[in-house]
Amino acid sequence: MIWRPDPASPSRAAGFTLIEILVVLAIIAFSSVLVASYRPPWSSGLEIDATAARLAAGLRLVRSEAIAANRSVAFEFDLAGRRYRSGSAPPQSLPDRMAVELLTITGEQQSSAAGGIRFYPDGSSTGGRIVLADGFRRLAIGVDWLTGRVSVADVR
Repeated sequence: MIWRPDPASPSRAAGFTLIEILVVLAIIAFSSVLVASYRPPWSSGLEIDATAARLAAGLRLVRSEAIAANRSVAFEFDLAGRRYRSGSAPPQSLPDRMAVELLTITGEQQSSAAGGIRFYPDGSSTGGRIVLADGFRRLAIGVDWLTGRVSVADVR
């Protein structure tokens, strides 16, 4: 059976009204403005945490390398060049907007702007502390001289 509309009944054309189209276009425009203006959250706190984690991991790597190779290995720090090197790994750079302080024994200081922390085959170290500051927070990466344990803590 074939259906045919009754010629006497008013037929309504299929489609959208102008108001419906305008509402959809307004929603699309608003959504694209939100998406285009979105920036991932960035915080200097995230940067200082990440830098402290990288430094602590580098120190732990040097300790492991000293134990595995059965020889002393140094974690070298260049404050003037804003670089550090974990044992035999290539040098890594530090963020420019972060203040860095190094506290180590006199025997491991090459100059006022360079020094290091040495780890020995038994896991012990010369000890020391690296302090990172970004203007809002200060974090200290400490190395215990007896055990070589590396810790990260907020400094007040």
